[in-house]
Amino acid sequence: MANKLKHVSDMATTLRSKSFQRNLLLSIGGVFLLFAVCFSVYQYQREKEYKIDILHSRLQMYNYEMVQTLGEDSLTNGRLFRDYVGRHSMEGLRVSIIDRNGRVLLDSYDANPGSLGNHLQRTEIQQALRDGNGYDIKRLSQSTHETYFYSATRFGNLIVRAAVPYSAELTRSLQADNTYIYFAIALTLLLGIVLYLSTRRISRHIGYLREFAVKAEEGEELDHELERRLPDDELGDISHTIIMLYWKLRHSEEDKVRIKRQLTQNAAHELKTPAASIHGYLESILDHPDMPEDKKKHFLERCYAQSERMSKLLQDMSALTKLDEMDDSHSRENYHQVNVLQIIQSALDDTALQLHDKGITPSLQVPQHIEVLGDASLIYSIFRNLIDNAISYATGASRLAIVCKEAESEGRHFYEFLVSDNGPGVEPQHLDHLFERFYRIDKGRSRKLGGTGLGLAIVKNAVAAHGGTATAQLTPGGGLTIRFTLARF
Repeated sequence: MANKLKHVSDMATTLRSKSFQRNLLLSIGGVFLLFAVCFSVYQYQREKEYKIDILHSRLQMYNYEMVQTLGEDSLTNGRLFRDYVGRHSMEGLRVSIIDRNGRVLLDSYDANPGSLGNHLQRTEIQQALRDGNGYDIKRLSQSTHETYFYSATRFGNLIVRAAVPYSAELTRSLQADNTYIYFAIALTLLLGIVLYLSTRRISRHIGYLREFAVKAEEGEELDHELERRLPDDELGDISHTIIMLYWKLRHSEEDKVRIKRQLTQNAAHELKTPAASIHGYLESILDHPDMPEDKKKHFLERCYAQSERMSKLLQDMSALTKLDEMDDSHSRENYHQVNVLQIIQSALDDTALQLHDKGITPSLQVPQHIEVLGDASLIYSIFRNLIDNAISYATGASRLAIVCKEAESEGRHFYEFLVSDNGPGVEPQHLDHLFERFYRIDKGRSRKLGGTGLGLAIVKNAVAAHGGTATAQLTPGGGLTIRFTLARF
């Protein structure tokens, strides 16, 4: 049943993909086809007008040559007019001389032009009177009952009009050349094929992204999607970027869930020991009311120490949970200008007694003005945890140095801090694991000293929340150095 539903879903996805391709092809192809038709009609009209202009120009040349030969004063001389027309006649050519009032003065076809009627309203005459020349296409002559192409030219108060019969040969010569139409059809078909292939490729990308979205919505495994070969073009890059972003987001969420689960499991394990100790001590006190006061006081002191350890562990877990839940936008909204030097001094003042008891002398080599954009409580937790770490684990150390210097990388300005001690340090194989949660070099010794295993993890996460990085390295001559960066305000 499940396979059948999946098959139906795949078919529906394929049909939607084809529908998208069809709609895209029809919309783009329709616009292109409309453009091709309009262009063809426009080109046909231009071709036809071009050939008409050529014929009109030829008849205009005839009119000009006759006027230049006879002179404007001799145009109304019937004998000269007929001699010229007879010598320069073309097949079927008819020439007329008409005055401004539309009266025919001379006509090469009619010896009695007075009987031809007034020509003032003829199209070519009106154009000649207005523009100097004009023509009329395929008009039936009332005198000869033949169809002519007329071309008239105005010379002063007279109009010379030449006309040729609208024969089958002239009709063919005035027709537009259809070669470009065949070329346009061939080009349209070629571009149609290219358009089809392009829309098919785009549709395939859209279909693939739709399939990916459906799988993502249904929570299917998508790791193999990264192995799918995508075209080496912009659409392929976009598809790959979307998949990578989703993959990273999903695995980031999975990592967060895994980290929280590990934190809960480790916390339960860490809390179990002090809780059991407190329970045992209290049970002993209750079961033995006659217990000596000094022993009872010792048990209560142990209970207090274990409760302090539990309280510190819960505080550290709360800090880590807060850091895990902070995203960039949320953290940036709550950030403000912070004076780091004051925070360092505050952390040293709060731990001055412990440092004195351990025989550790702090030293500062920092600028007077160190300002960063961040959260004051998180920055305090960075330095407090590093100082506490030195107090707890730098056995025999006599110096705790805090050094700060300005640095620049890729156009970004930041402060680089080095917090180092001259204690016994750690083995090199432990350096890459010091910032892991609940990581201990010596588990028994760490618990004895009251460590939670979360201090350096808080340091790393708090530094990362401010856009910096944290690393651990051995101090030359012995000891441990924690190097981290904070962006400069």
